[in-house]
Amino acid sequence: MAFVQFSKVSLAFGDRDILKDVSVNLQAGSKAALTGANGAGKSTLIKVMAGLTMPDSGTRTVQRDARIAYLPQSGLTHRGRSLREEADTAFAFGYDMQAEIDRIGDALKDNPPDMADLLERHTELLAALEESGWYRRQVQAESVLLGLGFSREDLDRRTEEFSGGWQMRIALAKALMQNPDILLLDEPTNYLDLEARTWLEQFLQNYKGGFLLVSHDRYFLDVTINEVYELFGGELKRYPGNFTHYEQVRAVELETLIARYEQQQEEIHKLEDFISRFGAKASKAAQAQERQKMLDKMVRIEIPESLKKIHFTFPPAPHAGHLVIRATGLTKSYDGQRNVIDNLDLILENGERLVVAGRNGAGKSTLLRMLAGVDADYTGTVELGAGVSAGYFSQDSAETITGSMSILELMEQEAPLELIPKLRDMLGAFLFRGDDVFKSINVLSGGEKSRIALLRLLLRPVNLLVLDEPTNHLDMHSKDVLLDALKDFGGTVIFVSHDRGFIEGLATRVLELAPGRSRNFPGGYVYYQERLAAEAAAAAGTDTAGNTAPAAAAALENAPKAAAKTAGQLSWEEEKRLNAERRKKEREVERLEKEIAAAEQEKAGLETKLADPAVYSDGAACAAVQKSLEAAVAKIDELTAQWEQAAMALE
Repeated sequence: MAFVQFSKVSLAFGDRDILKDVSVNLQAGSKAALTGANGAGKSTLIKVMAGLTMPDSGTRTVQRDARIAYLPQSGLTHRGRSLREEADTAFAFGYDMQAEIDRIGDALKDNPPDMADLLERHTELLAALEESGWYRRQVQAESVLLGLGFSREDLDRRTEEFSGGWQMRIALAKALMQNPDILLLDEPTNYLDLEARTWLEQFLQNYKGGFLLVSHDRYFLDVTINEVYELFGGELKRYPGNFTHYEQVRAVELETLIARYEQQQEEIHKLEDFISRFGAKASKAAQAQERQKMLDKMVRIEIPESLKKIHFTFPPAPHAGHLVIRATGLTKSYDGQRNVIDNLDLILENGERLVVAGRNGAGKSTLLRMLAGVDADYTGTVELGAGVSAGYFSQDSAETITGSMSILELMEQEAPLELIPKLRDMLGAFLFRGDDVFKSINVLSGGEKSRIALLRLLLRPVNLLVLDEPTNHLDMHSKDVLLDALKDFGGTVIFVSHDRGFIEGLATRVLELAPGRSRNFPGGYVYYQERLAAEAAAAAGTDTAGNTAPAAAAALENAPKAAAKTAGQLSWEEEKRLNAERRKKEREVERLEKEIAAAEQEKAGLETKLADPAVYSDGAACAAVQKSLEAAVAKIDELTAQWEQAAMALE
């Protein structure tokens, strides 16, 4: 079985330990996520695993002939070939293996003395080549490229014609086409729309090799992985289960640490307050100096950013009438021949959260610009209701962020007075932490400016937010903070996003755009997906005359009824019973999570004990601890299996 194994790997940059005695084993069947705060060293660890960065100490072992494919976050470009020709370069390993097979075949004609070894190698290579899918490479290449959103017409386009985001899709496609033993993917969903993400989810679910990936998309992780490695303070720890399970177990595990952190933060605040108030007074100078020494000697407690609870609210939304937007006959064309938006009608009411869905190129961003009043070059009408004031965000908003003042100065200049005390927390939620807030605006990257543009918009008192991809450049914790704030927002939201978890958490209505048409789905995103699934089932069940088969027709007809029932049209008695059952299941999940956390602590204690020279030098004591450790591991596996069943029952 192919594998990549680390043993006590360490790496430091200057005086900062990035990796400290890290041990991990990836093999065929591994479905793992790597998590940690921004700057924790996740990308560095993946590069070490890929063999691109050498550690300071420790060993990296790779099984002979194991093939590893690595995808970085960004920076890859392709040129000089058609997309079809570029895709074929992903199969270079197969051409090399075929060349070796041919060389061995030629050598065998001369009856060499090492014939047995050559025959064994020849057989190994033939089996590996067949297993890799190399003989089916053209079909595999087309399948992957189409799944990631390329069209058949794209296959003969020159690669240099594709934009940066599509360049990274090409790189991702090449990594997947190789069908390697181990896949190392650093933010593979960054440039994918929802359809391509769904395809990638299914690909990874069925993938027979092993993979380790970094992603800020919780839903994507939950449906693809079954173990999580957390990199924190240079140390790596494994958590079995999906990402949501990891977060729940980690939160229980760190309750004590978080309490100590909050207590220390309060103590630090008191010390800093005393020093700032009395440091300049002669009568208190000695006490102030003593407190400064206490502050300097204090060992700061750190917790992962994802577990720091940050919450903020928007300025109160100005009052608006019941009708927010009425759009009639909207039509938009860029070339005068094909309509991107075609005769669209829309009525939006106060308090709605409308997500605009559709494939890339369907006109989602175009429609948002029209509704926000940024683009007036169309036919039809857009009328805002009484008292409606709109705020618009897109990735282009970053271009308006200029100047030499610091981030904090800019925010203090624009924030309402009541939000100024919360600015540091809000900036932290948008990934500007510590001294980052003193960065000058003119040195910020495009992603950093985009986050600033979004935060500036959220500080303004508006009652209609039009947001085009607001979660780009945000990590998982930042998305959670933004989602909570938008849920509490007193106005109306129209948005586009490729983050399914974010959409499911926010949308109360879906507007689907497709070439030449639009459709409205009153209900959340889950209901929308159910309707699409029912329609697909109906399409698959049509007879030769084009009539829908009875079972498929019933599925399509019952989809809105089932969704309506889940939307609150249950009888009081049935709703009461279902709520009681759900509370019981939630208590069972909570109980198992606490038991798993306790078992993990017991396991950690036994591992520490096993490392004690007094124990491992005593054969009998070592055997007893090892037996207890095996029992603890078995208990964790059993509890995890029970948790997975209980968690599935909650869905």
